[in-house]
Amino acid sequence: MEKIIIKGGKELRGSVRVSGSKNAALPVIAAALLADGACRLKNVPKVKDIQTMCQMVEVLGGGTRREPDILVIDPCGFSCRPAPYDLVCTMRASVYVLAPLLSRFRKARVALPGGCAIGLRPLDQHLKGLEALGARVKMEHGYIEAEAAQVLHGAEIYLDVASVGATVNILLAAVLAKGRTVLDHAACEPEIVNLAGFLSAMGAKIQGAGTNRILIEGVKSLAPVVFQIIPDRIEAGTLAIAAAITRGDVLIEEFPRQHLSALEQKLSAAGIELQSESGSAVRVKCKSEELLPIDIVTLPYPGFPTDVQAQWMALMCRAAGRSVITESIWENRFMHVAELKRMGANIRIEGNNALVRGGGTLSGAQVMASDLRASAALILAGLVAEGQTSISRIYHLDRGYEKLEDKLAALGAEIRREPE
Repeated sequence: MEKIIIKGGKELRGSVRVSGSKNAALPVIAAALLADGACRLKNVPKVKDIQTMCQMVEVLGGGTRREPDILVIDPCGFSCRPAPYDLVCTMRASVYVLAPLLSRFRKARVALPGGCAIGLRPLDQHLKGLEALGARVKMEHGYIEAEAAQVLHGAEIYLDVASVGATVNILLAAVLAKGRTVLDHAACEPEIVNLAGFLSAMGAKIQGAGTNRILIEGVKSLAPVVFQIIPDRIEAGTLAIAAAITRGDVLIEEFPRQHLSALEQKLSAAGIELQSESGSAVRVKCKSEELLPIDIVTLPYPGFPTDVQAQWMALMCRAAGRSVITESIWENRFMHVAELKRMGANIRIEGNNALVRGGGTLSGAQVMASDLRASAALILAGLVAEGQTSISRIYHLDRGYEKLEDKLAALGAEIRREPE
């Protein structure tokens, strides 16, 4: 076990590069199991969730290997084995192997997934879509068991909730299904567009990715390709807020500005300026004397990302005045509030609203990360807290951020990792 130690009070200055998106890479790794040969993926971050997905590929008989700046996924040997609980329970995205198993072998047995404890995340929309494509699905003894008597067939599917995970599994099942699939009320996230781009590069016929209506014409096979993963919009947002909260001046390279318009608008309203530089670089710095309190409501893309809610709360703890943060996606995503309050934050919870009275001084304390994005929020608070902050259970951080403490240290933060 390790912890992160921060001594607050340093303005962040310099340049930093955003890593590839782990939320985009995970479904692409699962999709590579549908190819007729090995796919080579560029810009895949070296984080724990990617390691877990690679372990899953290997447990199912596939091969993975790291080359310089490339992750190779080889489906040769991929077979119809159960996806075991000890892997699936650590990461919800493991359930993405359900569709490739069902598509390739007409049967699948996958343990019910785990991940961050941020709320109930039912799989009913995943299973509804697979059943519409011709699978028989049941849940027994903690496993999803799916079977198709014949090749999956196209269908018209309407999702009751625009679920990213369900959209992924239905896409992966439909691309090799016989006939046409129409998916209505699909998720529109950039990670879905990235996945559709990968599948299309392999030969899939997909239209409408990035909208609420996706059309898929099934094909007989998918060819191996070389493919680039998009930058991580959540890491980019976290780094932008790190610059803002310390009142620094940071050039963020590979900043996916087109994917963060909601966050950018809120940062601008709070007194933070984002200036485009050469290429995809963006400079983040303060444009006003003090941070302004700004309300946010988390919404599906292109709304304000729920994965940046905790980091925004840390920022609002420094804004002079009252702000309201409404979490509309997950019912249990305020677990970081208790830890921020240990650092002196003035926050009150009313249902799915957090009322933040900012402008006070945060003080360093011993705190504990409860999930992936909460760990980032505590680091941001530690950057401006008086004295020393010690953050434990940082294995959550390692699931989705590639060397975040090293990137912040290179910008001038006093931050280090050490054994508990």
